Amino acid sequence: MATVTLENVSYIYGEGTPFEIRALDDVSLTVRSGRVTGIIGHTGSGKSTMVQLLNGLEKPGSGRVLLDGRDIWEDPKNMRAIRFRVGLVMQYPEYQLFEETIAADIAFGPRNMGLDEEEIALRVREAAAFVGLEPELLQKSPFDLSGGQKRRAAIAGVMAMRPEVLVLDEPAAGLDPRGRDIILRGIREYGERTGSTVIIVSHSMEDMAAYCDDIVVMYRAKVFLAGTRDEVFSHAGELASVGLDVPQITHLSLLLKERG
Repeated sequence: MATVTLENVSYIYGEGTPFEIRALDDVSLTVRSGRVTGIIGHTGSGKSTMVQLLNGLEKPGSGRVLLDGRDIWEDPKNMRAIRFRVGLVMQYPEYQLFEETIAADIAFGPRNMGLDEEEIALRVREAAAFVGLEPELLQKSPFDLSGGQKRRAAIAGVMAMRPEVLVLDEPAAGLDPRGRDIILRGIREYGERTGSTVIIVSHSMEDMAAYCDDIVVMYRAKVFLAGTRDEVFSHAGELASVGLDVPQITHLSLLLKERG
């Protein structure tokens, strides 16, 4: 298990130009190890920028990103090792599939880690099972799969590296309800089975309520609320004040409580 911490992190796009945008503004946050943390907020609130900082895809303009208490940028030459420890799945990862078969695509990361073929094959099977890909699909071309299956294969490719921290940016975006459920259940199972820290960016309050232990609410480049799922969703009025809503089941629970 690994702990991720942001210390007074700021990030500005186009700094010093007329198009300057402050994506993160003095953000401090600790993501608890071994839990599933959801990051929610409107478009432009800083969610995607934050997750790109976690494995060094972007470097903070100021502040530090810590992995188990150590600044990930203290030795830039070690960034390759950091990215094996912190696996990042970007939005629409299915567009990054490139191997001849799904199995080869999932194996790409573990092979770059220098693992032997027996271990690679084990990890391919394990990761495919996490995301609900049947064994007979592994020898198919990515182009023979549905959009949802491709998405699952791309996520499995990161899972196969067994990162201590798995970060996913809108992993269920654009999928139908069944596809969303398969992917999010698989991600949750991965965290429980491996003890990894999981971070999920999403716009869906319902998904966050169903699959996350902790919630971070971003608003205008800052952390607006953070805590356990129940703690955050109990602040219905504050969430509404920034244009966000609580899940329907939470809304119903609060309404019943108000009526005794």
